[in-house]
Amino acid sequence: MTNGLHAAEEKMRAAGQHEEAIRAFRAAYERLAAGESGLLASDELEPAADVLELEQLPAADPADALARVALVKLNGGLATTMGLRQPKSLVEAREGHTFLDIIAGQARVLRERFGVRLPLMLMNSEATDSQTREALAEHPELDAASFLQSMEPKLEAEQLGPVSWPADPALEWCPPGHGDVYGALRRSGALTTLLEQGFEFVMLSNSDNLGATVDPRIARLLADKQIPFLMEVVVGTVSERKGGHIARRRVDGQLVLRETAQTPPGDEESFRDYEHWRYYNTNNLWVDLRVLAEELERRHGVLELPLIVNRKTVDPRDPGSPPVLQLESAMGAAIASFPGARVLCVPRTRFAPVKTTDDLLVLRSDVYTLSPELTVSPQRPDGPPFVELEPRYYKLLDEFEARFPAGAPSLREADRFVVRGDVTFESGVVVRGEVELSPEEPERIPAGAVLSG
Repeated sequence: MTNGLHAAEEKMRAAGQHEEAIRAFRAAYERLAAGESGLLASDELEPAADVLELEQLPAADPADALARVALVKLNGGLATTMGLRQPKSLVEAREGHTFLDIIAGQARVLRERFGVRLPLMLMNSEATDSQTREALAEHPELDAASFLQSMEPKLEAEQLGPVSWPADPALEWCPPGHGDVYGALRRSGALTTLLEQGFEFVMLSNSDNLGATVDPRIARLLADKQIPFLMEVVVGTVSERKGGHIARRRVDGQLVLRETAQTPPGDEESFRDYEHWRYYNTNNLWVDLRVLAEELERRHGVLELPLIVNRKTVDPRDPGSPPVLQLESAMGAAIASFPGARVLCVPRTRFAPVKTTDDLLVLRSDVYTLSPELTVSPQRPDGPPFVELEPRYYKLLDEFEARFPAGAPSLREADRFVVRGDVTFESGVVVRGEVELSPEEPERIPAGAVLSG
């Protein structure tokens, strides 16, 4: 294991990785070698209580509350689940605008409306950096900066040395999870720059979640209550059974985030009990920059987060390729690193991530309005409908769009929309209530059709 660690560290140095990134990898590797699994058993936890509610917060003067706030969007993901090799933020979200277009537009409106600086920064990965920079160069009006997260070697599952894969050397590397954002902010110099420019708080969120806009009430809450770390959460539904939930450690009362990969064998049923755990992470996080800088300085640039050991194959598309381990961390797990951290329950309108074309169909439908904030139709007080499209026909973006050539059907009155088969939808189709389509042969739904029952 010592040889494996040394080889991995030298590989990172040869690739130009920062010494603090290497130090963070070393800390994770040593915890792995010591037998740490990062598992959190249900009997060690209890549901979170004393949860704040966004709708109960007092109003805030936006110009004052947002004067010291910066935005960071996680932009390291490719749209591979949709069959693309481009940053997901450059996929069309709706109305001809990409996710990045909409994010930048939302920030620009707030700047102009309230006279605040509100800088926008993107954390790119090696996979997304080049294409994102090209997009930003073509649109200087977006006024966004970027910094790079680190990369680390995938490890041989048995020997724990860096894996070799000459067929595609790029597959020998992986990102260390979005928990790397804190160290990357420091290593890039962005953290120091923000503090020198008088910023006190940062809102972190995923670039595929257009509901994650800056709310002055939350910024004021952090300042008034001196909260070092705040996580926005939603009340769990059946769709969150695989999501990360918030809990308190029984031993010390500290809030923690538990992800699927941190669930011990035999604990799966408890993990899926969304009514028991109740509150689920949105990955919309607010952090006091001064507290973060002090904590990172105290820890020499390494914010040790709970270890997530991801077991995969070196080529994720080839299950016969060698098994590997990826050492990762989740940025929401930092909640356990900040005494005094809080969680804030927010409406589901602030949690609209796009992971699949199922989600994209809802985003492009009349369930939402973009102006420039993403708002849910008043006809949908309980949030968006459940949508499930058969992956065989809809998983890849080009196939998905070929079956919705005129855009998404109306889903404003839908409760559940499931398509199990090859169905093409013409313009003006309306879905009402619960609808399931399962034709044995390819089918076309004519323009203006109303589907119900």
